[in-house]
Amino acid sequence: MKYFRSFLVIICFGIFGIGAVLMNFCLFPFIKNNKKLCSDVIRYSWKFFIGILVFIRLIKIDIKKLSEIKNKVIVSTHPSFIDIVILISLIPQSTCFVKKELAHNPILKNIINSIFLTNELEIEELKSQSKKMLDMGFNVIIFPSGIRHRKNEFPKIKKGAALVALNAMKNIVPIKLFSDRDFLFINQPFYAASDKIVTFELEMGEEINIEDYKNESEIIEKKAITESILEALYGGRD
Repeated sequence: MKYFRSFLVIICFGIFGIGAVLMNFCLFPFIKNNKKLCSDVIRYSWKFFIGILVFIRLIKIDIKKLSEIKNKVIVSTHPSFIDIVILISLIPQSTCFVKKELAHNPILKNIINSIFLTNELEIEELKSQSKKMLDMGFNVIIFPSGIRHRKNEFPKIKKGAALVALNAMKNIVPIKLFSDRDFLFINQPFYAASDKIVTFELEMGEEINIEDYKNESEIIEKKAITESILEALYGGRD
């Protein structure tokens, strides 16, 4: 059964890859300046992909709490390679940071350069581009741990989300996203699959209001906001 499920994973990612190539060359060159349309195309195509994974019982999505999120900085835990696909399929008009190599990849660059941000920008450019997307009404999704991890692991988190939120003066929405078993985990081959359905549990936490932190120096503000993110995602454990 495990080998059969691995075969299904390979088929699914083959479909994903073919779809990405077709959109990159046949669609996005003509719509890449319309960010709202690009966002909708990406969201619904990824929603379709996640729907396939659910339909063939590779994964299950258990949403504990998720209401409308708009124009926020979203911070999330990071258990799997497909976390961003799940989140963008569920939350309209969202973007995230990606590796800069993807922006120059001829197979993906039209898609990547449409709405996504590169994660190796200089600080001022990072602040400028993320604020621009937030001011346009987009959500910016950030994994503050920077690495994939399990539910019982408590990684050190970075201050990037606090920096982006403070610069744009946008509130932060924490999302706990965990899986009950490893799936597309770090150092795992992409075709690795559990012998049972993998359940992803998603729960949105209370919004972190940036105005509550605007009383101190920027260094102290970032530290306090980062501690609040840590508390919201991991119960304060570092």
